Amino acid sequence: MACVEILRRNNVTVTGNPAGRTVLLAHGFGCDQNMWRLTVPALAPDHRVVLFDYVGSGRSQSAAFDEQRYCSLDGYAADALEVCAALDLRDAVFVGHSVSAMVGVLAARQAPERIGALVMVGPSPCYLNDGDYRGGFSSEDIDELLSSLESNYLGWSAAMAPVIMGNPERPELGDELTNSFCATDPAIARVFARTTFLSDSRADLRSVRVPTLILESAEDVIAPREVGAYVQAAIDGSTLVTLDATGHCPHLSAPEATNKALLDFLAGLR
Repeated sequence: MACVEILRRNNVTVTGNPAGRTVLLAHGFGCDQNMWRLTVPALAPDHRVVLFDYVGSGRSQSAAFDEQRYCSLDGYAADALEVCAALDLRDAVFVGHSVSAMVGVLAARQAPERIGALVMVGPSPCYLNDGDYRGGFSSEDIDELLSSLESNYLGWSAAMAPVIMGNPERPELGDELTNSFCATDPAIARVFARTTFLSDSRADLRSVRVPTLILESAEDVIAPREVGAYVQAAIDGSTLVTLDATGHCPHLSAPEATNKALLDFLAGLR
């Protein structure tokens, strides 16, 4: 696919300082690049900022969605790497929210010349409790979640988005996430949800060889703190920062703290 077609397919936006190091912002399930709107102003003065929507999300070209490609996280990593290739990005910093944190791990392994550092916001390599690993959900929880999502996606979105966002005293945040979920084609969302919640990327964490920052909220129903500790222990040399934030989207609910941690990390990179 030609570069211009990839940029159009993934609704790529490039902004910020063209002379700065490139930061690639990758959204999570049910979201799009707009979720980074409070982060971009903090990055833009000193960094080139690249935003995109995964195929099937936001203003991407949904006609390009292929269930077979996107039934694994490799399909989403392929999107990110094709955007990198189209822009000829080198040594970029991949900032991934939620499931995109694991997409970044895969992308860095497949194209280390493209991805020079990782920032993982609310990462979870596996949502399922498994032996001593506490992902936060039982198999029954995951089955019920996916069953509810597949039978009534809009109802599931309205019920779950505020819970995922947290911060009930700020209902506008939950409303925004609800609207983002509801704007996604339900058929595409079902595939992305199954890919997300049934993934197990724990073994992939050991492959990370780039500087890595892990950002977690103090309270997060999707990625509890046990998960952040697991990710930090699995990635040699990684840094874990617990933000004074609640909910799974600290870049929206606590942008100042999130941006500070991100900028501190970027300032320390070579």
